[in-house]
Amino acid sequence: MRIEWLLALRFLKEGRAQTFFMLGGVTMGVGVIVFLTALITGLQRSIIDKTLGTQAHVVMRMPDDEARRIIKPDSVRTVSANIERRAQRLSSILQWQQVMRELEKRTEVTAVSPLVAGPSFAIRGNATKSVALMGIDQEKYTRIVPMASFMKEGEFRISANDAAVGTDLARELGVTLGDKIRLQTADGRSETITVAGIFDVGIRDLNRRWVFITLRSAQNLLDLVGGVSSIDVTVRELFKAEVIGQQLARQTGLTAESWMKTNAQLMVGLKSQSASSYMIQFFVIISVAFGITSVLVVSVIQKSREVGILRAMGCSRRRIRNIFLLQGGLVGLVGSLLGSGLGTLLVTFFASTAKNPDGTPIFPVVLEPGMFLIAAGVATVTGILAAAAPAVRAAKLDPVVAIRNV
Repeated sequence: MRIEWLLALRFLKEGRAQTFFMLGGVTMGVGVIVFLTALITGLQRSIIDKTLGTQAHVVMRMPDDEARRIIKPDSVRTVSANIERRAQRLSSILQWQQVMRELEKRTEVTAVSPLVAGPSFAIRGNATKSVALMGIDQEKYTRIVPMASFMKEGEFRISANDAAVGTDLARELGVTLGDKIRLQTADGRSETITVAGIFDVGIRDLNRRWVFITLRSAQNLLDLVGGVSSIDVTVRELFKAEVIGQQLARQTGLTAESWMKTNAQLMVGLKSQSASSYMIQFFVIISVAFGITSVLVVSVIQKSREVGILRAMGCSRRRIRNIFLLQGGLVGLVGSLLGSGLGTLLVTFFASTAKNPDGTPIFPVVLEPGMFLIAAGVATVTGILAAAAPAVRAAKLDPVVAIRNV
């Protein structure tokens, strides 16, 4: 095998111009692939982080109330069924503590938190706003949603009297830290809370509606004493949330709603981005392959005499073929290393220029070791495959004809 390596390197060295153009094509192609992959991966992660920063991966609830069936006899001794839709009421998950213990035992689940959520009114002076009560166990809930990172004023401290409200609700009610708000439900239950923290989750509707109080307070206000309306779950593998959710539903008898179902349009957008990225990368690889093939075809023609002499000296067709395959593989490998460096420079330049007015990056650009390994592997394989046709052509050359015609 040593002779093939020596001849492959010598041919590449002698055809410097051809080698330069092949390396340039591979370098540019790999650089584009690395840059595009880092860009799309960073964008998708940023979108997912912002979307899931305020919600659980899976939400477990009681099944909807069944419709009522009314049977009416008629004059011909037949019956007909009229199905009336039932208004859904706030109901508690049966034996929710046991359900939580079962969920926590599963290896694919990382955090579980009970939640009591329902409508209410926030009243201060003459101002009245419709809000969504979020009754939580602070320790468990912050493992699902890192509310401490969203705090603008005060701290996320939920106790018997302390609560947290959004920035828009605080502005509309005219409250600051330490002010009191009266919460009142439609059936007249009420409780007074003190604002201990003001948060901004980046979604205006949530900033206007969410009020975090203790689990017990929400149970009393919403007439759900001892119960919870849902159980929030996070899982290890984000994109398996729907599958895991259905498994949890079958195990517990509850309904499961994953973030993938809740954000169906987001999933369509992410899949479209990935498909577009793969298509661009595919055509870049095809272009690089054609470039290597065309240059090596010319090289075979130019090296016909050398190939003929090697064949006349007893060099086998397999070795001749290996010489050109090695050239393609070497060009792909070296080009992938140079391309990875070029892609890194492009990513670094983009990250330093694409920033928000406050100086923070628009979204993080991700560079992972696996990305470079894949790029190197794809470029090397592409180089070998691109060199296959010229290599076969060189191996088929008749030594007598090759020497005579040159």
